[in-house]
Amino acid sequence: MLKIGKVHLVGAGPGDPELLTLRAARLIAQASAIVHDRLVADAVLAMSGPNAVLFDVGKCPKRHPVPQQAINELLIELAIEGHEVVRLKGGDPFIFGRGSEEAAALEAAGIPYDVVPGITAAQGAAASLGIALTHRGVAEHVTYMTGHCRADRPLDFDFAKLANEDGTLVVYMGLATIGEIAARLIEHGLSAHTPVLVVNRATTPQERHLTGTISTIAVDICRAELEGPCVFIIGAVAGLSRVLGKIGHERPLFSFAAQ
Repeated sequence: MLKIGKVHLVGAGPGDPELLTLRAARLIAQASAIVHDRLVADAVLAMSGPNAVLFDVGKCPKRHPVPQQAINELLIELAIEGHEVVRLKGGDPFIFGRGSEEAAALEAAGIPYDVVPGITAAQGAAASLGIALTHRGVAEHVTYMTGHCRADRPLDFDFAKLANEDGTLVVYMGLATIGEIAARLIEHGLSAHTPVLVVNRATTPQERHLTGTISTIAVDICRAELEGPCVFIIGAVAGLSRVLGKIGHERPLFSFAAQ
């Protein structure tokens, strides 16, 4: 009787393969099947073994060629066939990565699994630029939010709570909706002069940056013509002068002054 394999829900980090955990790197090299997302860097996939079978199940904005249910079924099927499966997700599998949904499906099917955390995009982007998401006397807390709702429904967040000048707000996957998010935050009391730092393709050789304010960021994004994954860091920490002086030391900086 064929022995059932195991599924490892692995965080691939923000892009730089050197930011993988040792455990993640080992599992990627040993896996017989790797099911990966669109944002997993090629350099990370290149760490897979020569006989590993790779399955690209990546999603794009408003285009999901492989539905989540089909991904769940693929993981179960591969494990039943005896594969050592790595489900490779950009960042951390349990931060906007649907890892918990996959874990629930594996649990229900009786498939053994474990979770290997990864450096999430907010941490990678901030560390890349030397920015502390929390800084004593500047930001007492940090909040992560997604820039879109399930099934592309209208944004439905408690913007009154999010418009808090005592902390840092990090927006994931918000390239298409940052204009609306910014307007709602201002509407609920966040100063229009609140600094915003955008990090595009964080920790990769293609990393780009843009600075602005919550009132200008939507226009700035259009002018910079940024594409691909972006993280928006909103709050006073994004405007610390000692940090901004370091930005662009090795990579391009796009900076637009507020009008």
